Amino acid sequence: MIYIIAGVSGVGKTTIAKALSKALGIAFLDADDFHPESNRSKMSQGLALDDKDRQPWLLAIQERLKNEEKGKGIVLACSALKNKYRQTIQDGLHSLPSWIFLEGDFDLIHARMQERKHFMPASLLQSQYDTYERSSSGLHLDVRQTPEKLLELILENITMKESAEIGLIGLGVMGKSLSRNIARNGFRIHVYNRHVDGKEEGVAKKFLATHEELNNCLGFDDLGAFVASLSVPRKVFLMVNAGEAVDNVINNLVSLLSEGDLIIDGGNSHYKDTERRFQTLAKQNIGYIGTGVSGGELGALNGPSIMPGGSEKAYLEVENILTAIAAKDKNENACCAFIGKGGAGHFVKMVHNGIEYAEMQLIAEVYGLLRFSMQKTPDEIAEIFSRWNKGRSKSYLLEITADILRKKEGDAYLIDLILDKAGNKGTGSWTTIAACELGVAIPTITAALFARYQSADFDARQKAASLFNSKSEPIEIEIDNVLHAAYEQARFINHHQGFDLIHQASSQYNWNIDTKELARIWTNGCIIRSKLMEDIFKHHSESVSLILNQNLNSILQTHGEQLSSLIETLSKTNISAPCFFASLSYLNGYLEKTSLANIIQAQRDYFGAHTYERRDAASGQKFHTQWV
Repeated sequence: MIYIIAGVSGVGKTTIAKALSKALGIAFLDADDFHPESNRSKMSQGLALDDKDRQPWLLAIQERLKNEEKGKGIVLACSALKNKYRQTIQDGLHSLPSWIFLEGDFDLIHARMQERKHFMPASLLQSQYDTYERSSSGLHLDVRQTPEKLLELILENITMKESAEIGLIGLGVMGKSLSRNIARNGFRIHVYNRHVDGKEEGVAKKFLATHEELNNCLGFDDLGAFVASLSVPRKVFLMVNAGEAVDNVINNLVSLLSEGDLIIDGGNSHYKDTERRFQTLAKQNIGYIGTGVSGGELGALNGPSIMPGGSEKAYLEVENILTAIAAKDKNENACCAFIGKGGAGHFVKMVHNGIEYAEMQLIAEVYGLLRFSMQKTPDEIAEIFSRWNKGRSKSYLLEITADILRKKEGDAYLIDLILDKAGNKGTGSWTTIAACELGVAIPTITAALFARYQSADFDARQKAASLFNSKSEPIEIEIDNVLHAAYEQARFINHHQGFDLIHQASSQYNWNIDTKELARIWTNGCIIRSKLMEDIFKHHSESVSLILNQNLNSILQTHGEQLSSLIETLSKTNISAPCFFASLSYLNGYLEKTSLANIIQAQRDYFGAHTYERRDAASGQKFHTQWV
């Protein structure tokens, strides 16, 4: 948009125009800078300009505005005293500028002019009033009000005319992609990013300037102006780092929001923080949706999997936006649905990431066996993964790993140049902690987390490898039978653990999560999308246990020895494969009719008098023995 602040000399055009340009995060232009030297000289001598003098000046302004239309907007301070001057300025523009007229009585403006330094003397003010033609359109403001009040009135007027349906805070990788996705789907969005001197300056404006789909969007680094630019009830999408940063943004937002407004937290917030924020904001009648978003940069841009939780009433207010930008399943339904109240949305996103950790680690363990014990090249392993990806093992992670293994820099495989220290952002550890708090066993997921932790201890690993002279001996294994089947079994067990954890949390917190619908949401857009997830959705039963689902557990029934066979082979190598070992141990523990826990209970009673139950007594009856 082009905003033109007009009025006689000395009315305050430059002051207000600069303030507006800062509030909107767009450029400022002063029409005085376009006067030729002859005009400046004439005015400095106390001589008024005529129409002939003004024509080249007006044409120069017009040309500059035509160029600025290709950008993200501009605020121009220009006297534009006559209607025909205004027409000249806007001729040839694709859209009409917004005219804002500052007006005041002669004595007030004359007094101001006498106090300022400018090439136009106060003696010419009367000629300005004589020339000025009051427009019948545009916004007219009385300059007896303070500059702050004038800016407020202008922003309110802009909000009514150009307000956005939704605003987004935080222009990191995901925030930028989501903004483009929202705009591309036909919703007007304004964006905000904080200003940090020397680090984050003009982020929003620079971002908007690089993407055509954002031409109708406005960018801000002033939070108040950003909030004021949103239509009521306001909808604010947060894409900031989890933890204290979210609380800080919310605290700053609350004073600017009104009852009925809505905050959508699309970051990886901890579900307990989400529960707290949901309760706190509900007391102020501000809606809050803790929304899991999965898909990475490309998913956020082209269609992520979206997991909103919190207030279902609040979700319905933005359902049209979230479902429009979400990925679509095979039936063209949005991979987005309300998950449950409170922190349910962020909880399932957390578990999604836990499953993701184990999926990634299992692929890495297969790669390690093929590369270092079977002497396969990255290209050969990529071919194996691509072959598997055409069948029951099809998954996004397997697909991208094949691409990764083929990538070269010169003659070197890029994978061999990447330092073997895995990072993590917290959601994996949160998943394990939540499982411990709920008493749910997820050893495959936890093993993947601990593998990342152990990889980070790089220096110790280098010393230990030299000290123990550990080498991997070549082995042989049936790749498309034993290894593939064992990989599928471990993946199945990993997913079983994740869904079991979600089921237990839903029961504990009264979230009533529809795990079948959740599986559908995860069939596309998210990182763990796969053929297996499609099968889980298709064959979901009231029993959430995947291992007990007879329509799903055939991989365990028909290939029962393959995982054990792989573990036997792995034990003869120095390949670290914690997820495979954890999966077999979990499966054995899940299937054993008589566990080893009676020994544990006896030990606990021996040293701590913790008591135990007996097989030959009523359920719940406690016993204690004097063991010596």
